[in-house]
Amino acid sequence: MSRKNFLRKLFLFGILCASLSATVLSQDADWQQELTVWRKLHVSDLLKPAGWLSLTGLEWLQPGDNSFGGAADNKIRLTSGTPHIGILRLEGNNVQLLPPQGGFPPDFNVAGVAAKAQPIPVDADNDKNAPHLTIGTLNMYVIRRADRYALRVKDSKSPTLVGFHGLNWYEPDANYRVKAKWIPYNPPKSVTLATLAGTTYSQPVPGTAEFVLGGKTYRLEPVLEDPAASQLFFILRDTTSSSTSYKACRFLYTVLPTHGLDKPGELWLDFNRLENPPCAYTPFATCPLPPPQNRLPIPLPVGEKRYHE
Repeated sequence: MSRKNFLRKLFLFGILCASLSATVLSQDADWQQELTVWRKLHVSDLLKPAGWLSLTGLEWLQPGDNSFGGAADNKIRLTSGTPHIGILRLEGNNVQLLPPQGGFPPDFNVAGVAAKAQPIPVDADNDKNAPHLTIGTLNMYVIRRADRYALRVKDSKSPTLVGFHGLNWYEPDANYRVKAKWIPYNPPKSVTLATLAGTTYSQPVPGTAEFVLGGKTYRLEPVLEDPAASQLFFILRDTTSSSTSYKACRFLYTVLPTHGLDKPGELWLDFNRLENPPCAYTPFATCPLPPPQNRLPIPLPVGEKRYHE
């Protein structure tokens, strides 16, 4: 090869390397920007008037009448200045809202409509359809965990929300953004999840995500919170939970695999998007714990750190 041709090929190779380098840098900048936006949205969700930081109570209902309001003679005493708001009657698996003596307060609403005596529908381990009971700064709804029922209380003026001091994050690290192989389960299996409230519930597991980190292969199983869900929900723990991340677990949401849930495919696991469960901010949340297969023997020093430290 002549010196002239060699120099020409060397020049073209240099241009190609520079172009590839510029592409990589551009992709990294896009990823960093997307991660920054995601973090801001995560904080914004927490700071909503009825977000997780607004939780002020989790009051377990007893069989029979459970009166609630600000007065000391209520079974459930609230921070509201309204002495008597209503009564929740628990009979078996049925919850009914009844008026207190003197009737419901005029500003007390159920699902945005003036309160009246009515049954309160409660789905097991799913709060999305729960009718909200609102008065003043309070936003309440009844939840069911296994065979237990509770009134979840949120306050847009809660000390945790008013005193929010920002989240703690690890530094972003693109090495913890990995492409995983999606291995479907046909048929899907289910897993029994324990919660910090001492209850258990079952969730469908459509498959497993297999990935390589540090030269070793690992698997994580997501649950499907809703048959129509457009995301996979991973509940996991790694070895940082003993020191810098939340002790119980962290959550990771991802898009669905490339070819759907029932066919082999791929998906990205960006552990930089690991987030704390609601229990990391408040003792009034009921959070699922990671199943044994999602307890990784390695550190994931990315994503959200402990909130209170």
